[in-house]
Amino acid sequence: MLETSARLLRLLGLLQTQRDWSGTELSDRLGVSPRTVRRDVEKLRTLGYPINAIGGVGGGYQLGAGASLPPLLLDDEEAIAVAVGLRTAAGGAVTGIAETSVRALAKLDQVLPSRLRHQVNTLSAALVTMPMPGRTVDPSTLSAIASAVRDRERLRFDYESYDGSRSVRDVEPYRMVLDARRWYLFAWDTQRSDWRRFRVDRLKIRTPTGPRFSPRALPTEDLASYFAMGRNTAQFRYRAVLTMRGSAMEVADEVPSTLGGVEPIDDETCLLRIGSDSLDHLAVWVAAFGFDFVVHEPPELVEHLRTLTTRLRRAAWPEGDDCP
Repeated sequence: MLETSARLLRLLGLLQTQRDWSGTELSDRLGVSPRTVRRDVEKLRTLGYPINAIGGVGGGYQLGAGASLPPLLLDDEEAIAVAVGLRTAAGGAVTGIAETSVRALAKLDQVLPSRLRHQVNTLSAALVTMPMPGRTVDPSTLSAIASAVRDRERLRFDYESYDGSRSVRDVEPYRMVLDARRWYLFAWDTQRSDWRRFRVDRLKIRTPTGPRFSPRALPTEDLASYFAMGRNTAQFRYRAVLTMRGSAMEVADEVPSTLGGVEPIDDETCLLRIGSDSLDHLAVWVAAFGFDFVVHEPPELVEHLRTLTTRLRRAAWPEGDDCP
């Protein structure tokens, strides 16, 4: 009986590692006959695991999606990843995620081996999760958007802009973006005939969804960089473009993603796009990053850097001191 139970667990673990297995492969991996594999599959089915039979030459099996959630088998690395993810999610931007994560983590802690529990607790003790200020997103809203993206259905929603103005938007949804712990919808605005990003916590979906649409080409394959560029420049009064005398990797290590976007030029230089409502902020930021740079735009930043340089020179070498 013990041997059979252990074999069932091994069989379940194999079915969870890839989409499908042939009966011969399972028989070889478990060291049993194909008939025993069939009997074990039936036993798992009686326990609530939806295992589908695959037709064709040789046949096979795959673990399907069921109406209820049966127990899962996780290896050591997977268990640690899930536990740390649940702890991190406690401060997330989704409504109710903290309480749900704590409940799930409590269940996982009960079954973790002591060695894994120690690793998780060690990681958690060293981890500081910043609380998420402001509004959170309802999980049902995320699900509705994801379904519309999958089914290529237009969305209509009431939207509140950052300045408090309200409007009704009609869009073709393409992606959801989690950026700086905020959820955004990236979509084609049918009324403005342009790509737009919307804060999900500021929208309220109108039902039902709109008609299906034929997908259009995204503005770039690297949507994450495209999104970061727009976030870091479009909303500000001053939008600077600079060539930095450093590789894209070196500059990206110094420039927070919330401030600027980096594009490689070659192995030794890169392009930095950064925005601010203050020329003082821009000047101080680019000077403090620790790289030589050339300003391409805006011209106001070049003039402001000259003024700031003169001011700093007077402070460093007061009247009467020798200026190098």
